[in-house]
Amino acid sequence: MVADSSSKSATTVPAANKGVARTLAQHHKAVVGFLLGVFVTLVLYTTVSGQFGSTNTIVALQSTTPAQRNATTSPPSSTPAASAPNNSTKQDDVQKDDLNKTMGGERIQDGVHGTDKNNRTDANFDKKVLQANATTDQPGGQPVNNATTADANEKKLQEEELIQQELDQDDDKNDTNDVKKDAGAPAPRKPICDLSDPRYDICEIAGDARATNRTVLYVPPPGERGADGQEWAIKDQSRKHLEYIREVTVKTLSAAQSQAAPECTSRHAVPAVVFAMNGLTSNPWHDFSDVLVPLFITSRAFDGEVQFLVTDLQPWFVDKYRLILANLSRHEIVDFDRDAGVRCYPRVVVGLRSHRDLGINPARAPRNYTLLDFRMYIRDIFSLPPDSVGIPYKASGAAGTEEKRKPRLMLINRGRNRKFVNLPEIADGARAAGFEVVVVEPRRDLRLEEFSRVVDSCDVLMGAHGAGLTNFFFLRTNAVMLQVVPWGHMEHSSMIFYGTQAKEMMLRDVEYSITAEESTLYDKYGKDHPAVRDPESIHKQGWQLGMKYYWLEQDIRLNVTRFAPTLNQLLRTLGE
Repeated sequence: MVADSSSKSATTVPAANKGVARTLAQHHKAVVGFLLGVFVTLVLYTTVSGQFGSTNTIVALQSTTPAQRNATTSPPSSTPAASAPNNSTKQDDVQKDDLNKTMGGERIQDGVHGTDKNNRTDANFDKKVLQANATTDQPGGQPVNNATTADANEKKLQEEELIQQELDQDDDKNDTNDVKKDAGAPAPRKPICDLSDPRYDICEIAGDARATNRTVLYVPPPGERGADGQEWAIKDQSRKHLEYIREVTVKTLSAAQSQAAPECTSRHAVPAVVFAMNGLTSNPWHDFSDVLVPLFITSRAFDGEVQFLVTDLQPWFVDKYRLILANLSRHEIVDFDRDAGVRCYPRVVVGLRSHRDLGINPARAPRNYTLLDFRMYIRDIFSLPPDSVGIPYKASGAAGTEEKRKPRLMLINRGRNRKFVNLPEIADGARAAGFEVVVVEPRRDLRLEEFSRVVDSCDVLMGAHGAGLTNFFFLRTNAVMLQVVPWGHMEHSSMIFYGTQAKEMMLRDVEYSITAEESTLYDKYGKDHPAVRDPESIHKQGWQLGMKYYWLEQDIRLNVTRFAPTLNQLLRTLGE
């Protein structure tokens, strides 16, 4: 019995072991099958996701510099994602990012590692899949802590991002500090006087300007004051090389000098212009060329809201040109040599700008003024007819109310040199040609208000090359300036001093050059004298000798017969 029982037990044990083994084998197969299924599923998922790229797949951003973030990424590669490793790479991330942009996916902002809620879910799923892959691939089935590695990588990326942001912020702070430093530092002081022009010197002061007795002081703001001041001696007219012009002192005060600057005795809301009235004035050409035209260039843009501080004030000049001066400045003229007060202005200009002799360069003038603008300005000041009226010869009878009169010719005779010695004969010749003749001898005390109307009533202004022709400012558009050019190769001077200006002002310039026989030099020195026979030899010896003979010693005896064709041609031109 005992033996039988032992035999049965022995038989039962192997059978049980076999059952357990069988069960274990089945479980093992099930586990292996499960794992294999998971692996296949992962491979298929990775392949499919790499090939088609879901628009909700999160893109892991690398820490980049601002320049890299702003750079345009390359277009997606045409290589199938199946050929890439299962794990995502930088290239895959870039491709996904580009694909997201192309397909209208959510834009991920720089420096932000999260997206919307749906993308967060997908990110968690991706993280679990990566952990499962890592666990399966390790020997012995021991999982690697990929979550820790991913967190470390993410933390590293975040740290790099924070470092870059801090660097960017530091750069911004440095830039801000530089701006603050620049703003707090005294601005470099600029010279307030410009001595570079060959014709004139000019000083412009904007700010605290104090004028007293031929001196203009500039008190800089506290932040711009230096240890040393600056000082200039300025000839305050358009011809800075004239010895007749006395100098005006202009100073930029130092920090110490600013503390002791003289107090203002009067304050003015308008700017001031400092200029001289002496020099070569009393000659009408120089009155306009050296003072009035430069004063127009310098002060016209103020529209009358400016005060004149005049050095070497000439009462006759103020009286003769009072309409022009009163229009350029609606404020009293100050005698700057005798004014004992301290006048304070927001802006002061010392000196007069001048572009050329009796001329304006529109490119250098405020509001692009021209010499034609100046002529129109003068006509308006003297209340002369508007330019649309036309020359008197055509205007007289245009409305059919009166018979058309003869064209009027003003014959200007000089008083000392280059005068017409046969003036009555010349006037008679002009009348014979069909002109009404008005003979005048301009004087310095001539009242311009009345004289300007006489000039305006004429169609032709005739005279020898000289100051009397300056009255062409009162002529109407298309009127004629008839310039008689003296002997001595003076055509060039006649053109640059009057001819060019006449054309710029829309006047007609006609010139008649006399022969040697029409010059009194012929009677005085004879035909063989170099001044008569060879004027060029005189000019080569210097302008002083040419001035002596041709400007100062010469008078004109006009050959009326030779001059008649010029008058006839002029008459036909006026009738056209």
